[in-house]
Amino acid sequence: MFRKFNPEINKVHFITKHTLFHIISGRGSIQVDFKNYTDWMDKIIFLEKGQYIKFLSNDFEVGTLEFPNSEVFEDKDVRVLFKHLISLGHIDFRACSDCQKFLAKTIFEENSKAIINASLKQWFSLNPFNSSRDEYEAIFDIKEIIDREYPNHLTNQDFTILFHETGNRAQSLFKNKVGVTVKAMLGEKRLVESKKEVVFTHKSIQEVSHEMGFKDPAYFNRVFKNSTGYSPTQFRENFDFERKDTFVEDIVNLVQKYHQQERSLAFYADKMHLSVKALAKKTKERMNESLGRLIRNEVLKTSKQLLEKDIPIKDVAIHLGFEEPNHFSTFFKHQTGVNPTEFKMEKVQENALFL
Repeated sequence: MFRKFNPEINKVHFITKHTLFHIISGRGSIQVDFKNYTDWMDKIIFLEKGQYIKFLSNDFEVGTLEFPNSEVFEDKDVRVLFKHLISLGHIDFRACSDCQKFLAKTIFEENSKAIINASLKQWFSLNPFNSSRDEYEAIFDIKEIIDREYPNHLTNQDFTILFHETGNRAQSLFKNKVGVTVKAMLGEKRLVESKKEVVFTHKSIQEVSHEMGFKDPAYFNRVFKNSTGYSPTQFRENFDFERKDTFVEDIVNLVQKYHQQERSLAFYADKMHLSVKALAKKTKERMNESLGRLIRNEVLKTSKQLLEKDIPIKDVAIHLGFEEPNHFSTFFKHQTGVNPTEFKMEKVQENALFL
């Protein structure tokens, strides 16, 4: 059943069944498996069992749909929705009319496979890796091996053996299409799963090290710190999984309240009763994001909302505290890749399509 709710800020939602997340509204950041993403309104995200998601803003409305029937995942094409590679896989809800029709009546719908099929159709029409169906099969065959074998520290030779005579060609295809090596993605998967074990369990670091295939806990500590900047113990303490303090909520509320007038880190540090250095460090530790980026994201979010209301660019610039409209336009294009006028035209065209 499709369920709508307003998630609590910074609360970890564990995925226990393959799940669709429709971001109905909210332009703040979300975090999936320790990576932050922004501007996800009207997107559909598919998460697989074992992942987590949390919302780093308090303005989200989200719809979820769990898929209890595992038979749907026997189709290998379905993997492209759930097994994320270099970024968070998604489709555009507004561009998927079949998805809209399905979710409008899903309370009464038994066959949830329909929205999977509609989503696959849109995903493959976008063809993000510019690949043939056979090439996609090879790419996601490798991803399945990575997801299954990551604690075993496979070498390139091991992958060649697993893929028989196509091993080297498959790895070359993966690198050319995805943009990262198999070895790098294997290491990233091991790191993500190590982080989960560190912050979501009470296992000793030695236990986690052993489960991740490291015979030497000291070596595991070095690898972990080289990748994250923190030892496993420090990472566990900083994540604040049980939300023992309100730091994230406090800093988000401050940024939302003052971002139109204040960009100075010193201003927010004073409000939080911390030094600039301490605030920057704690923000990075708790939110996996810099304070400067949080402020810029909030400015960008507000600017998009105002532009979508067809407010003149000059007035938007003044409202957001820019000295000159061209300063705002430069900022906007640097953040989005398009200038404010182009953004407004795109939104007018999108709205025309769905009227």
